[in-house]
Amino acid sequence: MNGTRTTERYDAVVVGGGAAGLNAALVLGRARRRVAVVDAGEPRNAPAAHMQGFLSRDGMPPAALLAVGREEVARYGVDLIDGRVEHIEAAASEEPGCVVHLAGGPVLHARRVVVATGLRDGLPELPGLAERWGRDVLHCPYCHGWEVRDRPLGVLGTGPAAVDQALLLRQWSADVVLLAHTLELTAVERERLAARGVRVVEGRIVRLVSDDGRLRGVELANGRVVPREAVFVFPQPVPRDALLFGLDCARDDNGWVTTDRTGRTSLPGVWAVGNVADPRAQVVTAAGMGAAAAFALDHDLAAEEIDRAVDERRASGAALPV
Repeated sequence: MNGTRTTERYDAVVVGGGAAGLNAALVLGRARRRVAVVDAGEPRNAPAAHMQGFLSRDGMPPAALLAVGREEVARYGVDLIDGRVEHIEAAASEEPGCVVHLAGGPVLHARRVVVATGLRDGLPELPGLAERWGRDVLHCPYCHGWEVRDRPLGVLGTGPAAVDQALLLRQWSADVVLLAHTLELTAVERERLAARGVRVVEGRIVRLVSDDGRLRGVELANGRVVPREAVFVFPQPVPRDALLFGLDCARDDNGWVTTDRTGRTSLPGVWAVGNVADPRAQVVTAAGMGAAAAFALDHDLAAEEIDRAVDERRASGAALPV
């Protein structure tokens, strides 16, 4: 531990206070575990006004969900720490555990750790795009398709996933345009788009045009502006996983942390849940991942405690129960 004094000890430290992290903390708090949630306040969905597809919370502002979640976990004695974790290291002991170093703050000793730090969306560098992100520049039809149904929609051809995105969006609007940009479409792709009723507009995109706080269209290199009220783009998901790989957790062939179905990583005592482990996870999915990790983590702690109690009983010379 490099001589640094450990100031607080917890059964579990959850890094990240989004849906995944808070739901893990909720389950563990209800299991009477001593838990801390450390959150830097940078949720992925902060630009969005509302979230969808979460039963009983459909249309709720993301910030409101987190506020309610923080209130709920606090009822069970969970410590909520506003701060940033700089790094995590394995504890210098035989049993699983980690030392969690906060920026400018205390050092926490955790018997187990849940990393729920999420991801950031790597957006194409097109003028006007970032400013409208989460408003009328969108990425997930299941998250936002209903809200822009029957409106003129565009799909930015900034990557190979754009074709499938355009084909899918046709369910929500009869007016869908694929702005090819740098894509070189195959004959099969063009046939599928035509059969689905998706128009293709050729030409390089130079910027998104907005006026009075609303998207108006997409400007091409030849000066033409294609009127659109909302556009979809597939961002590059970039996991916030530096803490995990500082612990040498294993990765898959695509560079993402590998976990079992409960979120357990290759390092004993460390779980990864939510978008840091699965870029496709929506809010409701991430919350479920947090719960699954908490169940497994608590069983892990209980097994350790039972084994220790048995060893202590044997060491005391107590007779075997009849």
